[in-house]
Amino acid sequence: MRAYLDYAAATPMAPEAVRALLPYLSERYYNPSAPYAAAREVHAELEDARAALARTIGARPANVVLTAGATEANNLAFAATSGRVVTDAIEHESVLACAAARHGDASGAASDGRPAFGNRPASVVSVARDGRVDAADVAAALTPDTELVSVALANGEIGTLQPVREISRVVAAERRRRLEAGERRQILLHTDASQAAGHVSVNVSSLGVDLMTLSAAKVYGPKQVGLLYASDVVRLRPLVRGGGQEGGVRSGTENVAGVVAFAAALARAEELRPQESRRLADLRERLLRHVLADFPWAVVSGPSKGKRRLPGLLHISFPGIEARRLVILLERQGVSVGTGSACAASHMRVSHVLRAIGLPDGVAEGSLRLTLGRPSTAGEVDYAAGCLAAAVRAELARQAVTEAEAHARARRLMGGA
Repeated sequence: MRAYLDYAAATPMAPEAVRALLPYLSERYYNPSAPYAAAREVHAELEDARAALARTIGARPANVVLTAGATEANNLAFAATSGRVVTDAIEHESVLACAAARHGDASGAASDGRPAFGNRPASVVSVARDGRVDAADVAAALTPDTELVSVALANGEIGTLQPVREISRVVAAERRRRLEAGERRQILLHTDASQAAGHVSVNVSSLGVDLMTLSAAKVYGPKQVGLLYASDVVRLRPLVRGGGQEGGVRSGTENVAGVVAFAAALARAEELRPQESRRLADLRERLLRHVLADFPWAVVSGPSKGKRRLPGLLHISFPGIEARRLVILLERQGVSVGTGSACAASHMRVSHVLRAIGLPDGVAEGSLRLTLGRPSTAGEVDYAAGCLAAAVRAELARQAVTEAEAHARARRLMGGA
């Protein structure tokens, strides 16, 4: 049997997305900027897809910029401002890198590989042990020259859902204060909702955001396709210059096939969201029960309340055991798991997210991110849990460590917690 538990890294394309995409790889291959009738039809279909994406997030088509994925969208969002940035310590690498590079002022990388800040024009708000950002801390970090607040709607490594609506009220209050004081500096709120889409609402009005990033690859669409929502108050600045596509904000021939597939995938994800979120939460709890029944000393990261975490994500650590060895043992049994964000895992380093929530290195190094998706079944979960138990016990045997000693080691590494 095979079990795939890394949907936060990559999802298979939904059948609806594949069907939407295929014609644009063959008979509808025209460049939407060309002047003849067939190309104009393709351009109209591209705009229909943009409108469909806009409807799903509660926006107008004119406020949707199509990009080559979430990383580009995040960079484009940051380029809209030039003043100080407030973000949090567990953001995606692309957000932290943009914050550190503000005014070209990045100074390399810290020991864990993430951007170093020092005295940078960015305020990095700390998070609680469960990864949650306190809106009051965001408010305290604001200064008169703050122009951008960027907090992801959901963290893709430990699953924490952030209080973006509360943070939007903080930003709105600062905007009112500036208006009343006659200050002209803008302040915008950005959220990277890539990991959240399909699991929680990404309606821009209810979230109260000025900028929002989405990725097709996280909602069963194609890779290297994304969007940036920008409200009417935002003035975007181009990163890619050329033929003037996307209103001059993002030049280059449009990826019609990818965008049409993205629209179909996002619409389907939103349609399935209520029942699929409940199903995935049930499967996650089933997996968690299996693991803790076998290893009560395992460490679970992220919020304890289900409503504050992504429904299909379980982050669990086995103190004193190298996650890389578990990944290899599991792969031999046909089980694919992640060790954190795919970006951090590719460099084989302890994630900045785990450091930010205070997880000791000896615990973080034994961390697995288990994520479930639309094809996941109870049978697959049970099989994966059995293989995981066998892999952990094999590693304990290799280390000549008993279960009791593993439990004691976990307590020691966690500081007796």
